[in-house]
Amino acid sequence: MTRWLLVIAGAYGFCGVGLGAFGAHALRAKLPEDRMANLELAVRYLFFHVPALVTVAWLTTACRRDVFEMIAGWSFALGILLFSGSLVALALTGKRRWGAVTPFGGALLLVGWATLVLTASFLWSPPPGGFFFAC
Repeated sequence: MTRWLLVIAGAYGFCGVGLGAFGAHALRAKLPEDRMANLELAVRYLFFHVPALVTVAWLTTACRRDVFEMIAGWSFALGILLFSGSLVALALTGKRRWGAVTPFGGALLLVGWATLVLTASFLWSPPPGGFFFAC
């Protein structure tokens, strides 16, 4: 499962670079300003959360495969898909109904961060040998 979090993080990073470049070079003159802002927000949030996803995947590999770390990772993965994906769909199609999906993605991103805070604060202990020399 941890491997899939890293695969997803890599795919999201790839998509973020591609979408950013596509938006800046091919769509800037074609999309209205509000739809371009949606695309930029989607790419920004994607890039904010890819490092979080990589970090959680590393924690689950290096330390232990705790259920809370996996909840955080999969919440980030699905939250990115729903939040950024719905904003990209909204920007490209102009169909306002995609905006109804965005809050579900945002809620999952919040679950991911809250679970990460909970895990780091109360449930996680560094492995023997220290944090950077984990397991």
